[in-house]
Amino acid sequence: MVKVQVSTNELVAGRYRLLEGVHHEEGREGWHGQDVESERPVTLTRSRLPAHLREEAELRTAVRITRESEALGLVCPGRVSVVVDVVEDKDFLWTVTARPEGVPLSALLGHGPVDYVRAARIGLGVLDVLGAAHQEGITHGDLSPGQVWVEERGGVTVAGFGLMGASASPRVTAPSYASPEQARGEGGGPDTDLWALGAIMYEMVEGRPAIRDRGGLEATFRAVERLPIRAPLSAGPLSPAIQGLLRRDPVERVPESVVREALTRILKAELDEDSMPTETLPVFRDLDAPPARRVWGKVPLSRPVLLGGALAVTVVCFAGLIAAGGLSERGTSASGPASSPKVSATPSPTPSASPSSTVAQQAPSTSPSPTSSSSASPSPSHTLTDDPPTGFFRYTAPQGFSVALPKGWKPVRTESSADGSYRVTLGASGDPRTLVVTYSTQLTSDPVAVWREVDTSLRGDSIAYERLGDIRAVTYQGYKGADMEWLSTNDGVRERTFGRGYLIGDHEGFSLRWTTPAADWDTAADRAALTTFLRTFKGESQ
Repeated sequence: MVKVQVSTNELVAGRYRLLEGVHHEEGREGWHGQDVESERPVTLTRSRLPAHLREEAELRTAVRITRESEALGLVCPGRVSVVVDVVEDKDFLWTVTARPEGVPLSALLGHGPVDYVRAARIGLGVLDVLGAAHQEGITHGDLSPGQVWVEERGGVTVAGFGLMGASASPRVTAPSYASPEQARGEGGGPDTDLWALGAIMYEMVEGRPAIRDRGGLEATFRAVERLPIRAPLSAGPLSPAIQGLLRRDPVERVPESVVREALTRILKAELDEDSMPTETLPVFRDLDAPPARRVWGKVPLSRPVLLGGALAVTVVCFAGLIAAGGLSERGTSASGPASSPKVSATPSPTPSASPSSTVAQQAPSTSPSPTSSSSASPSPSHTLTDDPPTGFFRYTAPQGFSVALPKGWKPVRTESSADGSYRVTLGASGDPRTLVVTYSTQLTSDPVAVWREVDTSLRGDSIAYERLGDIRAVTYQGYKGADMEWLSTNDGVRERTFGRGYLIGDHEGFSLRWTTPAADWDTAADRAALTTFLRTFKGESQ
């Protein structure tokens, strides 16, 4: 806890003594306090006044906030902080509540990330309160970790109803949890609360915010509206729900019922000792869209639907998946697809071009990146080997591919679509490097053209994208392929990515995408890792 003030002789409204600061966010501070008249413990929250409350009479504001909290207290007894007093103080508003059990989630997050099971349990508790509020026609509009109180045994209390609601006034507290529509000044509704819930669960499992506070409202709002969100690496089966909530278009945001089912299934699986939660919960499928030509892993985006009680929502759009980082402006993620059915044996190579036609295209080019040294790009073709070098082990994925990985690495995220395409992100906790393996079933016949489409897509994303050199045609394992390298900025870190895609049939193929901090590109460890991946990868057709 942040001790803002230990004690004071000055009373808020002549009645409430501040004792201990319990949380601090942009535009909002919270204290444990005491009602000196009744000697009861209370919690006081001092929030910056939004524009719509500045224009409202003080008495009207107080009545509306207390009535709203009382109404929710009736439908969610013990799960909503009921406001007992409201005090306006110049540009700020004090709300006084009975002291909730537990600690603010912001204090809990100060000790580091939590596992995805606990995140799902807390998230479900918050979702239950939000769902009840939405049924009553009430929007929170100001949700953040400082407004969620967590008990030691898992109970959740939500505070802060009534400050923003569905108002079109710009949000003035905790702007990094504002939804994109709030950041654009369009106001918000229930979908705004779902975005905030996704941002909170993201921070719980990752130990860092989805969007960092930029030190001011406008700068943070620009980041919320424009910057891509790096896909979560530690969310396990919670990842699809988080990413479904963090869709920038509220129409595409996953509905409450689907999120609730996903979180419930994770918790039920955890309670069953014989059942482990799978990484395909929920299954994001594109049920409506017609077949479309696809880049390395790109899947069309459709509206979420719920079918037969099972989770069947939009597949994560892979349009920007080759970008470093995560969810793009179009709701895409840049870090990795999903599990799919078992695959069959590897087909015999049927290269689309003769060796003689590709020899002239195989010469590696030196990347002109200012962050790279004079070393050349990886050789386009290597002798395949089953022997992992020292420090590596052979990983065989349930999807059917295998590759030698650094010890300690494992799948950190998977995604799949109904047509059999999938993507798997491989990495390790604390390691900024990732390898993404994508299998696609609707590719064009020209690998260079596929990368050109990716290149065009990435230029439209706000990731400071810069392609390095030309897209190079290669032959890989006897198949027709192409390489592309680029720089991008992810959460303030400049990263470099090498991508290799190759066809194994008329419309199907694989891509390998290796991403590492640009400053580490030429280290011996990173060069050995990329060389090992290319030499040991084996992909199988479905």
